[in-house]
Amino acid sequence: MNFRKTTEKDLESVITIIDEAKEFLKNNNIDQWQNGYPNKEVILKDIENDNSYVLEDNGEIIATTVVSFDGDKNYDVIHNGAWITDHKYGVIHRIAVSRNYASRGIGKKIIENSEYIARENNIKSMRIDTHKDNKTMQRLILKNGYEYCGIIFVEDGTERLAFEKELQ
Repeated sequence: MNFRKTTEKDLESVITIIDEAKEFLKNNNIDQWQNGYPNKEVILKDIENDNSYVLEDNGEIIATTVVSFDGDKNYDVIHNGAWITDHKYGVIHRIAVSRNYASRGIGKKIIENSEYIARENNIKSMRIDTHKDNKTMQRLILKNGYEYCGIIFVEDGTERLAFEKELQ
């Protein structure tokens, strides 16, 4: 498998995977990604900012994510808890896996590769958040050594559970 930066050539594959994830969330009554976000413009901006990644299997794009080391203003204030660290951190956003590859450990590979890139950039911790009803993502996050830190709010005012992991 190959984890690499997303290019504009990958856009349609990434949108397809994101749309599958939106449908999965909807079918599981999870009110996340149901308001048109993320959309083509968001994905293009991620590509332009050099933060979008894909995971390929034999040349087929099977998953996507965003990895950023620019901080996240939504993480500036955390409620009912505290971050583990106060130094520069990396962020993992928008993990989405093709439904054809669900339950095969692909989410774990996304996180491992994201953490590898963080270490290469001398980043000491990673943060991630998810919807309170997204139990699948919460399990993935916790299984990969992240600790629950508290609640943050995203731009539209929606509550998210926030997690952090110190990298070794």
